Amino acid sequence: MDAYRAAIDKRDQRAFLPTPIPEESLRRILQAGRMSGSSKNREPNRFVVVRDRRRVAAVAALGSQARWVAGAAVVIVLVQTERHEFDAGRCAQNMMVAAWGDGIGSCPAHVAEAELGALLGVPADLHVNRLIAFGYIDPARTAPPRGVARRRRSLDELTHHEGW
Repeated sequence: MDAYRAAIDKRDQRAFLPTPIPEESLRRILQAGRMSGSSKNREPNRFVVVRDRRRVAAVAALGSQARWVAGAAVVIVLVQTERHEFDAGRCAQNMMVAAWGDGIGSCPAHVAEAELGALLGVPADLHVNRLIAFGYIDPARTAPPRGVARRRRSLDELTHHEGW
């Protein structure tokens, strides 16, 4: 898949089929996260992979805005050895674009970090950043919800040159 097409065509997906993600695809997703750049090459990102259906449901129950996560085939929780939001974002985007290239949808979600860390046994000196839900896309439910379906702003509207 062309990198430009992957970057502009990827859309967050919240409705998944009950199809498991093959081990090789999961490995590619994790490898894409591992290979993301990091400040001073410190590699702060760690991954907790959640596939057990009861545990996925427990993760989804941690926030009302994350109920849809229960339908994911895999949840990857991004944990950092030191807080660095930009590195976390780069890592998450790498994983989501790699998944998209394999025909797997994804969407980040936010729940209470302390509760998620406790549920997954993350040591207290680490930082739970967020979770990303992955799964094969339900073709009957690919349209964006009406509340967010809108045209994107034009590039000219968003871009300033040589100053604001």
